[in-house]
Amino acid sequence: MPRLTITLTDERHRALKEAAARRRTSITALIDMSLEAYGVKTREAAEALVARARAHAAMEDDAALALALDEVRKARG
Repeated sequence: MPRLTITLTDERHRALKEAAARRRTSITALIDMSLEAYGVKTREAAEALVARARAHAAMEDDAALALALDEVRKARG
């Protein structure tokens, strides 16, 4: 698994550690959950989302993809 180094302020690092402790999880798991909640998905997860949307809607492939991309942009702000 790839590793990533980030630089945080002391206050942000302390807050992250405290949040992870309160949730009884690791910092890694907390960051992973945050990324997921923010809408950062793997290509496979995004494709699965499009497939589910397509299965529940009467849309052409291009329209479903355009809608999914628009929703991702909105979620990422």
